[in-house]
Amino acid sequence: MNRTGNGPLAQQNQGDSASAGDGMERGLSNRHVQFIAIGGTIGTGLFLGSGKSIALTGPSIILVYIGVGLIMYLLMRAIGELMYRSPVQHTFIAFISRYLGQGWGSFAGWSYWIVLILIGMSELTAVGTYFVTFFGTFGIDLSAWRGLIELCFLTAMVCINLIAVRVFGETEFWFSMIKITLILAMIVTAVVMVITGFHYPAVHMPGQDRISPAGHAGLDNITSGLSLAPNGWMAFFMSFQMVFFAYEMIEFVGVTVSETQNPRKVLPKAINQIILRVLIFYVGALVAIMLIVPWRSFRPNADGSFTSPFVMVFRYAGVDWAAALVFFVVITAASSSLNSLLYSAGRNLFQLAAAGHSPVMRSLHTISRRGKVPARAIILSGVLILLSPVLHMLPGFENTFVLFTSCSSAVIIFIYILTLLAHRYYRTSPDFMPDGFIMPAYRVTGAVAIVFFVLIYLSLFLAPDTRYPAILGLVWLLVFGGICLWKHKGEPLSVD
Repeated sequence: MNRTGNGPLAQQNQGDSASAGDGMERGLSNRHVQFIAIGGTIGTGLFLGSGKSIALTGPSIILVYIGVGLIMYLLMRAIGELMYRSPVQHTFIAFISRYLGQGWGSFAGWSYWIVLILIGMSELTAVGTYFVTFFGTFGIDLSAWRGLIELCFLTAMVCINLIAVRVFGETEFWFSMIKITLILAMIVTAVVMVITGFHYPAVHMPGQDRISPAGHAGLDNITSGLSLAPNGWMAFFMSFQMVFFAYEMIEFVGVTVSETQNPRKVLPKAINQIILRVLIFYVGALVAIMLIVPWRSFRPNADGSFTSPFVMVFRYAGVDWAAALVFFVVITAASSSLNSLLYSAGRNLFQLAAAGHSPVMRSLHTISRRGKVPARAIILSGVLILLSPVLHMLPGFENTFVLFTSCSSAVIIFIYILTLLAHRYYRTSPDFMPDGFIMPAYRVTGAVAIVFFVLIYLSLFLAPDTRYPAILGLVWLLVFGGICLWKHKGEPLSVD
């Protein structure tokens, strides 16, 4: 089994060159990557779903976010060490092929690409839903235009990805700036309200089916009735899976390495700052929210939905247009997610096409002459995502789509585990780079991360709404994984 050679993983000297080695341009700067990393950490879940997280387990949700953030940081350190070793790779999935075999690599590669497409479809659906719901509060019915709204949004994101990688990076930079600005504004607002002892009257919140009670800003909103598991230990345990899915796709920054200027200088900075970003943007936001809104005030509407905590904070502060502000930022976050998913899906399909033997697959492994991007792979991924509004017109499709999207979130846990296993094999291989971006105490930290992901998957069987996705995920692993292993049986580990 040859684990060395002159292939991609042996091209150390290409790490900081102007080209990615296959015609793609290294157009992403340090500024782009740093903000892409931030954008990958902050999704729509923080702006819309944090109320449900707080309701589940109260102030202890802060500890859950920190704990899960540390585990995701370990995953990123493993990916970072692998990508630092070979910055020419367009996706970390390539390391699974090299160190665990072509069978597992094929399973992970195709599974990850399908996951990206399904998540992209759900994000596109969310964009249409946000528009219809928001304008519906003003008596404007956009439901008939929902398909056109989604088409325009996706077309814009595809065009951004096709022009050039630096245009993608610049767009993500400004998307991230918008999200960061709102979070910091909310934190500052909360601090000022606490210092001044601000009191607010009862108000009706947009998206809430009851009147929110009057109250005040203060630390006692957090400390009153403080308990690690106020709703029981099962609710506390289940909060880990909810927070885990909020961090999903944090690994995206690792996909940008092959098109980054000075990757071996930029990558360690981006990954090492993940903990700081978690503390500021997730933990800081949650603390600010609970300083203003007593955590026991977070209760679901009759339909099970929760009002955005960001809307509640700014509305209590007297900002009457808070709902419009948060709507704008949520649309920005969804656009950022779609933009990033198209980028990642295009690069993953491009790399999968390199191993294909059919003319169709080989045709996807091409770079556009003008933009120096995998245009065909991006367009095909975009077309598949665009099927979302079409499929939603089919009767009974909605429930099936939600089921498969949830299943995709379960499947990504397998990919994380395979990545950590590939990293362990890398550390004992001749490819190991002792002076690289080393993951500390990898035997222990890697094992802790793997055990955590296994526990998260097992927890999916405990709740009725995640049980079927967990079962479907196992079926996918056994059936598709078995097919991939059988098809590539006997093939060498090396990808050189």
